[in-house]
Amino acid sequence: MAQSYVSQQSAGFQNHIKNIAIVGAGGQVGKFVVEELLKKNSFKITAITREDSTNEPVPGVHVAKINYADPSTIVNALKGQDALIITMNVRAPPEQHAVLTKAAAEAGVPWILPNEFGGDFTEEVGNDIFIGPPKRKERELIESLGKSSWIGVSCSFWYEYSLAGPGLFGIHMNKREVTFFDDGLQRINTSTWAQTGRGIAELLSLPILPQDENDKSTTLSSYRNRFFFVSSFTLNQREMFEAVKRATGTADADWTINSVNSKERFEESRKKALAGDHLAFGHTMYTRCFFPGENVALFEVTHGLDNDKLGLPKEDLEEATKYSVKLAEEQYMEKKFGKA
Repeated sequence: MAQSYVSQQSAGFQNHIKNIAIVGAGGQVGKFVVEELLKKNSFKITAITREDSTNEPVPGVHVAKINYADPSTIVNALKGQDALIITMNVRAPPEQHAVLTKAAAEAGVPWILPNEFGGDFTEEVGNDIFIGPPKRKERELIESLGKSSWIGVSCSFWYEYSLAGPGLFGIHMNKREVTFFDDGLQRINTSTWAQTGRGIAELLSLPILPQDENDKSTTLSSYRNRFFFVSSFTLNQREMFEAVKRATGTADADWTINSVNSKERFEESRKKALAGDHLAFGHTMYTRCFFPGENVALFEVTHGLDNDKLGLPKEDLEEATKYSVKLAEEQYMEKKFGKA
């Protein structure tokens, strides 16, 4: 698609996003996205919720009730929206994303942030960790309908969530066990929920188009049909473990420490995941991204980060780690997905 400019648009053209609809406004990352959007005080935010939802709306957020069995309710809810943000639980029925996408196209929503919160992985890695083909299919559907453009959120693994998750980063805080993948030195990018929310809020605050061909500022259209990359920290497992020990006031002697071959752990976890083990699905994804030397989730090297372009702040590793320790102590992941 050729680059358009404000100077080419008709009188009255609005060069900023105003109306934003979000699916999953009260979810894990959705609530952080809403919080950051509200801080901008420049958006009208609509939470798209099921008719039977009992969730209380956040002050300042409008609510539109929908019925997935009646797409017309979704179309009506999305009319007049400039952007649709989709944040859905991994266990949500997969067909719901397509229903939302088609309704957005019918309603004329120009921008969609699909349920992409991870990374722009290669086809090989995407296939290895299962999520590649369905995610590609979702993006291709948006493009094929010809009404909307997509922007993927590449934030890698959520730090506080993943560190609290039993063994996802190889660290099981409540059991005081750590398993290094190989030597534990492969680095990845990782983001907090809050940084992810800030990234989306800053992205949607950008002007949509440049003024003319001489305008080289960052615009929303420069991210059309591609990913943007944000990060909170660049860490390896050993650095994460050191942060956890500081947050818990523990030493090596308080932990059971071992190591495994990452490729062997990946293959074993993948077999279990194919047999229906949900936790093994998580271990498959995480372990694959720690293969030594491949930099699968080290996006600052493979793609470059957009933190500076979006004006994102530096974050405090110690505070983020303490929050993760709190989540682990509260058994956040076990309560959400079952015992490990």
